[in-house]
Amino acid sequence: MKAPSHSNTTLQILREEHAAMAAVLRSLTMMIERGPDKQPGHFFDALRAMLFYIDEFPERRHHPKESNHLFPKLARVAPELLPVIHQLEADHMNGEANVRELQHMLLAWELIGETRRLPFVECARDYVRFYLEHMRIEDTQLLPAAARLLTAPDWSELDAVFEDSRDPLAGGVREAHYEDLFTRIVLKTPAPIGVGAV
Repeated sequence: MKAPSHSNTTLQILREEHAAMAAVLRSLTMMIERGPDKQPGHFFDALRAMLFYIDEFPERRHHPKESNHLFPKLARVAPELLPVIHQLEADHMNGEANVRELQHMLLAWELIGETRRLPFVECARDYVRFYLEHMRIEDTQLLPAAARLLTAPDWSELDAVFEDSRDPLAGGVREAHYEDLFTRIVLKTPAPIGVGAV
């Protein structure tokens, strides 16, 4: 039997970054369900930090690695996956705009008041559902195909790409200028990502 050619490094990084993102999304949902309560400043600050994290790491670091490196390799060896890859790539293309719209809607709720709460909550729920489904498709359709079909040279190149600028919530190096961001997320956000009260 032929030994698998895939590297555990890239696949592990992808799974860890997906798990970190899913944890942030679930914590975001929990906070939205709980609402501002008696600490609106604390609440809005935590949500802003979480949305900034989504924009800064998954959108600007994780997705470009998938789009520019993993997807083209998979398209080459598994052309039957092209419709899925095209859909995931369209998701990536719209990702930054979607999270920026959420950031704007959160600010509107904070500054204008309750009349802006429901639009943000509905949009955030839709975004979380969309994002979790996006990652599920990657995890169940693309990663198994990559593990079966990509070659050792493919994995060597991917390992170098995915090990660079890893998500700090998924085992990457914590850069000093992001410490305040991660402190806010961990201290003010409920489990599974933080230690704040539910």
